Amino acid sequence: MPRNRRTSSQPPATSRWRSRHGRGARGPVTGPHLPMLNNRIDFFDMTIASTADYLKGVWPDELADVHFEVAATPIGNTGSDGVDRWSVDHARRRVVFYRVPIQRLTKLHRDDEQHRRMYIEGCVFRAVAELLGKDPWDLAPDRFRHF
Repeated sequence: MPRNRRTSSQPPATSRWRSRHGRGARGPVTGPHLPMLNNRIDFFDMTIASTADYLKGVWPDELADVHFEVAATPIGNTGSDGVDRWSVDHARRRVVFYRVPIQRLTKLHRDDEQHRRMYIEGCVFRAVAELLGKDPWDLAPDRFRHF
């Protein structure tokens, strides 16, 4: 009398490490030999962080307890074109940058990585200048001397 295969209590050995189509287990999309994937969000966060670190190095006493944060979009619309790019909270010593308006509502004459980075850095400089009550060009006069 033939055995019924469905009554077996243990699955066959091949099904433990292979999918039902015989391709094997899923592997990672990128291996250790490939560079990490870069996207707009990481680029934006790294640009904000590096510019804030630079300004904290230039103005250590004034920016010692300031917190820099990134949010997707603002809650209210109070900017000149209807959408804020950043908000400064003087009482909490906090600056929040809004990623979507900065990235999407910007009209650059040349849309490449360098100009996007310069625009994001300009937003950080203007927000910190608003927090400190200074002109943005007075925050780091030696940084742009070669232009």
